Amino acid sequence: MQLTDADLTITAMQTALTIATSDPTGGAGLQADLQVFRALGVHGAGVLAGLSIQDSSEVKRVLPVFPSVVLDQLRTLLADVTPDAIKLGALGSDDVVRNVVLGLSPLAGRVPTVLDPVLYSSSGALLLERRAWPTLRQLIAGCTLVTPNLPEAEALCERDVSSRASTEKAARHMIEELGANGVLIKGGHREGAPDDLLAVRDESGAIQLEWLSGARIDVGRVHGTGCALSSAVAAHLAQGAGLRAAVVSARSFVAQAIASSVRIGEGARFLVYA
Repeated sequence: MQLTDADLTITAMQTALTIATSDPTGGAGLQADLQVFRALGVHGAGVLAGLSIQDSSEVKRVLPVFPSVVLDQLRTLLADVTPDAIKLGALGSDDVVRNVVLGLSPLAGRVPTVLDPVLYSSSGALLLERRAWPTLRQLIAGCTLVTPNLPEAEALCERDVSSRASTEKAARHMIEELGANGVLIKGGHREGAPDDLLAVRDESGAIQLEWLSGARIDVGRVHGTGCALSSAVAAHLAQGAGLRAAVVSARSFVAQAIASSVRIGEGARFLVYA
């Protein structure tokens, strides 16, 4: 049967780009980002920044992609496709971070960008070499949202974040000193309720702070929650949501995925996206 023009329905689909390290288990990294994008109705494009050797229990080794190859991937893709949002994940090395900055420079200030500043894996493996941390701080400037957990916020701001007051100071530092437009400091590592802090600079230039309450879902260790959260925010931004709405929706999406998580290996559980 031959289809006519009347039989064809053309619908628009937004595109989100992830630049991240591969996770062969599919539970985190670039593979998880693409799964989240698809689950939320966004086409996912991906630029590979690193290769990990891992299973469901731990990251054993990370190898960055040649920096020039990362840049070539970006330049070739962006000459053809302009994403509606960008998510940045584990980048591996200082040279890769610098080439990501260079590759994204034509889109600076034009496309919503979510940075998940991945420094360590949950098993303790270094996912961004230490000499790259100052360069990563430079990448924060201009990002729509940065999503560190408590240890990452402490490392990037070089200050204690053990209390709510100190967490608020760190969020202000990332906006006022490092140049982020918004910060979501995730509270899962804190004792007690895993509340998150959302800090956003409003149109007047004032920084608005809001604590978002959370509840622990007692299913055991779950793989890839940070990747999923930042990717979900990027997907909602790609679809035109405001920042706060994107964060609230993403947190709900990840909570449901945790509640539905399954075990496919001997280690952590894996998120299931509805």
